[in-house]
Amino acid sequence: MEISEVQQLGSYYRVFDTRGKKVSELGKSNGALRGIGSGFFVVEKGNYYITYDAKSRKIGEVGAFEGEFRNTSGATFSLKNGNSIISYDVRCRKVAERTA
Repeated sequence: MEISEVQQLGSYYRVFDTRGKKVSELGKSNGALRGIGSGFFVVEKGNYYITYDAKSRKIGEVGAFEGEFRNTSGATFSLKNGNSIISYDVRCRKVAERTA
């Protein structure tokens, strides 16, 4: 399911589909919102980046020590570690690495 928006309202993140319908909520205690992809979003909690699907179900996690969050694009997100940009899929598996 595609995500069009994640709104921060009160103590929750509300997830909306492409028709503008609210499809789920996730408590802000689950982390700070970092990015929104086509069918997932990323939060940072403690020492981890955690991916969630449109229904706010956890998909995967990767240690924040892997790099500083950069962005999401399509079905991937990127971290910067030193001079490298590392791309991960929604399951937090490394899919590419390049020099920044």
